[in-house]
Amino acid sequence: MDALREFEVLIRAKYPIVYVVSWEEARVESALQEVAKKLGRQLHTWSVTQGMKPAVVRASGPVKPTTLPGELEALALVHEATESTAFLLKDFHPYLKDSRVVRLLRDLSSRLRGRDQTLFLSAPTLNLPVELEKDVTVVEYPLPEEKEILGQVEGVIASVKGRPGVNVDLSHDEKELIVRSAQGLTADEIESALARSLVETKSLNVEQIIEEKKQIVRKSGMLQFYPADNNLDDIGGHDLLKEWLKRRSKSFTDAAREFGIPYPKGVLLLGVQGCGKSLVAKAVSAAYSLPMLKMDVGRVFGSLVGQSEDNMRRAIRIAESLAPCILWIDELEKGFAGMGSSGVSDSGTTARVFATFLTWMQEKTKPVFLVATANDVSALPPELLRKGRFDEIFFIDLPDLDERKEIFRIHLTKRKRDPRKFKVPELAKLTDGFSGAEIEQVVVGALNKAFDEGRELSFSDLSEECQAQVPLSRMMAEDIAALREWARLRARPSAKRD
Repeated sequence: MDALREFEVLIRAKYPIVYVVSWEEARVESALQEVAKKLGRQLHTWSVTQGMKPAVVRASGPVKPTTLPGELEALALVHEATESTAFLLKDFHPYLKDSRVVRLLRDLSSRLRGRDQTLFLSAPTLNLPVELEKDVTVVEYPLPEEKEILGQVEGVIASVKGRPGVNVDLSHDEKELIVRSAQGLTADEIESALARSLVETKSLNVEQIIEEKKQIVRKSGMLQFYPADNNLDDIGGHDLLKEWLKRRSKSFTDAAREFGIPYPKGVLLLGVQGCGKSLVAKAVSAAYSLPMLKMDVGRVFGSLVGQSEDNMRRAIRIAESLAPCILWIDELEKGFAGMGSSGVSDSGTTARVFATFLTWMQEKTKPVFLVATANDVSALPPELLRKGRFDEIFFIDLPDLDERKEIFRIHLTKRKRDPRKFKVPELAKLTDGFSGAEIEQVVVGALNKAFDEGRELSFSDLSEECQAQVPLSRMMAEDIAALREWARLRARPSAKRD
């Protein structure tokens, strides 16, 4: 593990103070114990509730045990300790606001430099005063990786195997899927998710791990977790787009990496309003068996200087910690509206947030598949559309005759009606220029009329609703024509057209 090697290098190189950023105190302490044992050091730990706990309790030793919760006394004990010792002070970040603590740490840095002593400070967040920036080395302790998660899963399987009613016989692919889904969780969260799965289903499955990931998203406030309640078969038309997505469904596996395929970046869906862009985005989650997160860009912007940029970086970190996953941004052009004038209207905040987002799109190494939708292509900056940001840009047009037939069949079947009773080909002809959302409203409107009159739905109800509605393609014919002309040479069609 790279973190173990880094700890060993820092101790042997006599770095005085190391700040470890991690939620997992137990894993950090275990790693330091392993390295200390290898190097012949004694590791002493301190917390505000337990005080200093020496590695070996002796009548007279380098550190005297104490139950006092004084952070100053803890640093004093480090100052008095002999060589060949290491110290781990847990959750020490609140005390770094105290000028006396900062001064003591600076004194310790000078004293420990060149001695066989290292001071480790652990905290879930980085809170480092400017005075200590040159004296403290920061290490971000990683979450469990695939090998460690696999060992944890196999340990759970071994502990429950043979119990009556429990089925933990997993194939290689099933085990790989569970390990892949558990990435981004702490070791304790993985253990809780596996235990919950055994209690609820008497087996190990991905759903319980995704439930655990939902908790992380709920706490963030900037991302929303979307359940995979749609699949690609619920979408009428878009055959080329669905074929493209299905072909990349295995691109997240280890076999794809060995074959030389990088993680897919994402897809941008441009098109007419109501033609299924958001529906396709939701269906990708079910097709890839990955959790879907929705980023509300409006929640990213804050009132304080620098808060918006920090919120965007935090949202990206959360998405990457849950990888592999789908990240959905709906109506991308509205989220970053005002790019052209942002330097005047908001002191450049929108431009800086957008720059952070663009850099991440280009440089990201984590398997976060971005699905973005947009209606107004003229509002999108050209740097967003260039190759390398997305794997592909698709244009989603109004459905043709065959696609309208399929959409009618899907919505009638979903509402417990037999499509064969309603002359679907004739309805498809009556709805020329209708979007998928407008066809759905035709079915809903006709059902409401029939229900109000206390009778069953009829073909005449549907045909009257078709004639009563005015589709968007008539109200905004010029805008849609301009969008089609732009997409004809710049985007890939989502469906075949004659």
